[in-house]
Amino acid sequence: MALRAWAEQFAGGAVSDTMATLNARHPWSHNDHFHSWILANLPARRGTALDVGCGRGELLAALSPKFAAVHGTDRDGAMRGQAATRCAGLSNVTVHDGTWVEEPVDLVTMVAVLHHLDVATALTEVRRLLAPGGRFLAVGLAPPQSPTDHLWDLASAVTNPVIGYVKHPWPSDTTPSTAPFPVKEPDLSFDELREIVLDLMPGARLRHRLGFRHTIAWTKPGQD
Repeated sequence: MALRAWAEQFAGGAVSDTMATLNARHPWSHNDHFHSWILANLPARRGTALDVGCGRGELLAALSPKFAAVHGTDRDGAMRGQAATRCAGLSNVTVHDGTWVEEPVDLVTMVAVLHHLDVATALTEVRRLLAPGGRFLAVGLAPPQSPTDHLWDLASAVTNPVIGYVKHPWPSDTTPSTAPFPVKEPDLSFDELREIVLDLMPGARLRHRLGFRHTIAWTKPGQD
């Protein structure tokens, strides 16, 4: 049995119910939380950035002061509309449909997007688009499979309300709604994903993270 499932049944579910109540009182965006990790790992050259699956455009806005040009793509029309509205005053930000740009880019980002795509095809396209010295930074999800996965999953469950309290110490007075963006459960485990990533992007760094997430960082070989 998965550790998180066991924890949910522990003490008749009382612990799990308490944690769920705390999570609802102090909600936080697991995806937005990792924007700071992306901003701390930008490439040296910052001509053009591409955010695949840009959603509501929060990351586009954060990247705008860092790059000469920032492109966001999303298959969902509602998400593109929100991103365009959010970035309306940023002259170097452009929002596209699901088609990726063709020009070489210095940064490709994906936040909770890779599991929506065919992984090998998407990574091959990223590798092609990146200029030498360009960087791929992704934040992803994977179902727990190995003992290490389950330990990180349980650690994320335990620390989730703590992080929420630190970020938002005052209780939320709003009722949580359904996710405002398209949701898909991931299929590949962390180890399965790592095998594909390292095959196509040798030297990539994959790390488990709290918040039920992992990160991928890869720099394309070559001169800047």
